[in-house]
Amino acid sequence: MTTPTLTGTELGVAGPQRPLLVLGPSLGTSAAALWARCAGQLRGEYQVIAWDLPGHGRSAPAGGPLDMADLARGVLDLVDTVRPGAVFGYAGVSVGGAVGLQLLLDAPQRVSAAALLCTGARIGSAAGWRERAELVRGGGTAAVVDGSLQRWFTPGFRDREPGVVAALIDALRAADAESYARVCAALETFDVRPRLAAIAAPVLAVAGGEDLVTPAAGLAEIADGVRQGRLVVLDAVAHVAPAERPAAVAVLLDELFDPRRAAGGAVRRAVLGDAHVDRAAAGTTPFTRDFQDLVTGHAWHDIWGRPGLDRRSRSLVTLTALVALGHHEELAMHVRAARANGLSDDEIAEVLLQTAIYCGVPAANSAFRIAQRVLRELDGES
Repeated sequence: MTTPTLTGTELGVAGPQRPLLVLGPSLGTSAAALWARCAGQLRGEYQVIAWDLPGHGRSAPAGGPLDMADLARGVLDLVDTVRPGAVFGYAGVSVGGAVGLQLLLDAPQRVSAAALLCTGARIGSAAGWRERAELVRGGGTAAVVDGSLQRWFTPGFRDREPGVVAALIDALRAADAESYARVCAALETFDVRPRLAAIAAPVLAVAGGEDLVTPAAGLAEIADGVRQGRLVVLDAVAHVAPAERPAAVAVLLDELFDPRRAAGGAVRRAVLGDAHVDRAAAGTTPFTRDFQDLVTGHAWHDIWGRPGLDRRSRSLVTLTALVALGHHEELAMHVRAARANGLSDDEIAEVLLQTAIYCGVPAANSAFRIAQRVLRELDGES
């Protein structure tokens, strides 16, 4: 086995003062086609480098057989040409996610955190990868175009974004067949399921809800197996999440890798719960991307994260404001949050009684009805 020479593409502003974020590809894709739109949605100030597999995109063909450890060393060599010895955040899709797991195991001191998307600690079967390699060696990468169209995208996305689909398929057609086959061989022998517990860095596992190649169960296995893991499932997404849902993936990466947004996200999760925050992130579109950033950065970091009031007090204030303004959907959410912040049912009732005097009986009447429903739901859940 030999260490491949990998080529990176800058997708962000270079600069040694910026945290380094390294993005890994899926088999048959190029860095630019897979990651460019998502990288453009990031709000954290990173130096972003996306790397290409051997014989894909801008990287030279493989010079010999490969395994996952070879690819991981190739990534480290690439990083060291940009910033020697740097610690970096890592996000990878499919085989790029497998390389991320290998990096976390082989060079844990180099990776601060990792987002592993549409991947697995074991992907597919050895026989399946041997069959794919033989198919490509016999007919070139054109032989797997139809199958890739079915695996990579949901049918609706193919209709909505034909340009994105075409760019990824063009990258597949242009890939070197022998290099593609050698990456298949690396996947054939890759299985780190018994070693997941050794991974200590924070890991975000992101599954596509319609991904048949790497189903959500495999991402859950990663999230449950590492020491600090979390799973997010993106509905209506197949195998190339950064291409299908660039804004949603960008929100998740910012919360993982950007210190300010990570701190705001941690407060938001502590108050509202993981399920609510994950739903909000998964529902992000380019239209709502900046609003999600505003909420996480300003509301949850700059305001809820301030030391001047404790979270109980902030819940009291927030409930009152929401009753006064008639924001019933937000009120229901913050009744749940008030419970999480330590308020008792009696204390919530006292707040609503106070609002009857200062905000009006009709407003308090609606608030009592909403709060009672939410508190009963919470009791049922527990």
